[in-house]
Amino acid sequence: MCSLALIFATLVAVSPPTITSSLGIPFIIVHAPKATLHLEIANTEQEREQGLMNRVHLEPHSGMIFVFPVDQQVDFWMKNTLISLDMVFVDSDGRVRQVTAHVPTVSPSLPDAEIPLEPGNARYVIELAAGEAERDGIVPGVILGNITAVPPAR
Repeated sequence: MCSLALIFATLVAVSPPTITSSLGIPFIIVHAPKATLHLEIANTEQEREQGLMNRVHLEPHSGMIFVFPVDQQVDFWMKNTLISLDMVFVDSDGRVRQVTAHVPTVSPSLPDAEIPLEPGNARYVIELAAGEAERDGIVPGVILGNITAVPPAR
């Protein structure tokens, strides 16, 4: 029994923190109080800029995690985002600082300068389908498990 536990511990220790989907998109498993989240990783400037633009659906308990080099002031907008989202602002230790729920989409004809910004201070920002944060028990003060295993911003 002891050797089985040692083998399992060794496998867990050498397993990469991220997984690649069948589409070649890296994602990570993050643990919320009431769900396991499957989050695509956006850790380059180009990936963060693209975000969830032009998506028409998100599976339950899935979304995207935006990774920044350090805790900082960030502003998010819904340009070309076709579904309403929850935005979860998280510090370097995985503690949820703020949840901005049910952020509405904006008309594609709205000029960029008029698209509202959703500000926050974060190292990580998670976008989920609108209402998902509440269903998954994500509220300010909660610590999300495994989030610090996300590869650093590039």
